[in-house]
Amino acid sequence: MTIDVRGTLFQENLKNQLGLEFYDLSHPWGYGQPCWPYFKDVEIDRLHTMAKSGVLTARISTSMHTGTHMDAPAHVVENTAFMDEVPLPHFMGTGVCVSIPKGKWGVITADDLEKASPQIREGDIVVVNTGWHKYYGDNQTYYGYSPGFYKEAGEWFAAKKVKMVCTDTQALDHPLATAMGPHGPARPHGLLPHVCAEYKATTGREVLQDFPEWEPCHNAILAAGICGIENVGGDIDKITGKRCTFMAFPLRWKGGDGSMIRLVAVLDPSGHYRIETGK
Repeated sequence: MTIDVRGTLFQENLKNQLGLEFYDLSHPWGYGQPCWPYFKDVEIDRLHTMAKSGVLTARISTSMHTGTHMDAPAHVVENTAFMDEVPLPHFMGTGVCVSIPKGKWGVITADDLEKASPQIREGDIVVVNTGWHKYYGDNQTYYGYSPGFYKEAGEWFAAKKVKMVCTDTQALDHPLATAMGPHGPARPHGLLPHVCAEYKATTGREVLQDFPEWEPCHNAILAAGICGIENVGGDIDKITGKRCTFMAFPLRWKGGDGSMIRLVAVLDPSGHYRIETGK
């Protein structure tokens, strides 16, 4: 039930006195952190070292939208809640991790979500495993060619009244519906114009024919007060196909449009889901 970490014994994630199993669904974060194509690189300055000061202190300069992170409604929808204004119950609850495998530029549809197993219920925290977390890193495969949600999926989530939406891809929207395509601050050519050109060469269609709206899934769910988590990874494959208790708490920073978080899934081997049973 214990693991030795640098000479100190800690209780294990899967065997502990709580009798619960903890699964970390977050990617490691640190120096050389993968970033969205128009973000400034993460800067980590060690102010103190053990050799110099006998204590460790670091100063970090980063966008809050790096690594596994949560979007607040105010991230894309004016006059909606900032991160510090969303009440705590919205960051914890019962939900499902569903497998919806998709390939290059695949679109997750409302039908995919309707048929997902376990069934997605009203009030669920929903984690979607497309398989794309395996490509996470500083590469264009992950950022430019991933599958994703579009308007139909966003409207389905909002109508279903789920509590939170989480994805193992680069954003809550398909990459060609983001600034990677000819949208938003990157238009008219997009952040990755060669990806847009390749899409046309592959499909015979312009990006804007298939993805005319900029981040419609973001808009649909965040306007409904449903926070979203991007870049899910870690132990996601180990809990896929299961109902779990999920927890993901953001920083309480005033006016926050988002926050890096640690997304955790909790299973009770006894079979009692504590959020559902109230135990």
